[in-house]
Amino acid sequence: MQKLFIDYTPENEIILDGEQARHIAKSLRMRVGDMLVVNDSNGSDFGCSIEEITKDSVRLSVCYQQASNSEPTCRVRIYQGNPKGSKLEDIIQKCVELGVCEIVPVLTKRCVSRPDEKSAKKKTERYNKIALEAAQQSGRGIVPEVCDLISLKQAVSQDDSDIKIVFYEGGGEPLGNLVDENAKSVSIYIGPEGGFEREEVDLITLGGAKTATLGKRILRTQTAPVAALTAIMLITKNLE
Repeated sequence: MQKLFIDYTPENEIILDGEQARHIAKSLRMRVGDMLVVNDSNGSDFGCSIEEITKDSVRLSVCYQQASNSEPTCRVRIYQGNPKGSKLEDIIQKCVELGVCEIVPVLTKRCVSRPDEKSAKKKTERYNKIALEAAQQSGRGIVPEVCDLISLKQAVSQDDSDIKIVFYEGGGEPLGNLVDENAKSVSIYIGPEGGFEREEVDLITLGGAKTATLGKRILRTQTAPVAALTAIMLITKNLE
């Protein structure tokens, strides 16, 4: 069923307005009596029946509540070297569908895209809208957050994952040696176009990360996080 997200826990009734109401009535062409799922953004799904559709709102009746069963057992955070153009949008969409819990854009030495504070804030708003749309489309139990752009030093200092991995074209261990099926939290570091500089890899490894490889081919910055996340989901049995 179609899934939508709200930012509160409902009781017996839900009133949707604005863009969500227009999406249901005009884009999806849903009718009174149709069923959909509303998620409270904290992992609970509410099965709802459409009771009324007006010009400005949609009224839903809550039929049942259950815990979402679509979230991976392993929480994966991606620290992504800020790429140019629309590449980050593609990364967000695909990685949210695959099960990422958080995406943190990181400014590194080889980043071509270096937005000012105002521009970066505007981009972050758009990125989170893309994450929301991808979460709804893929039936996620949460909406993964796309965080504000930070420095690599800030990323390393705030990283609290159990397993930390930096992918580096200079070599490293196979991913299967670093992650097993019982892993609960993993952070992965992906360089921008041109990759990481050696001193940046040293900074990340001093923070507890291990270097890893995704094979003998060099992947583009927008391909590497999707490949790495897919591999981690497979290793942790979250693609079964």
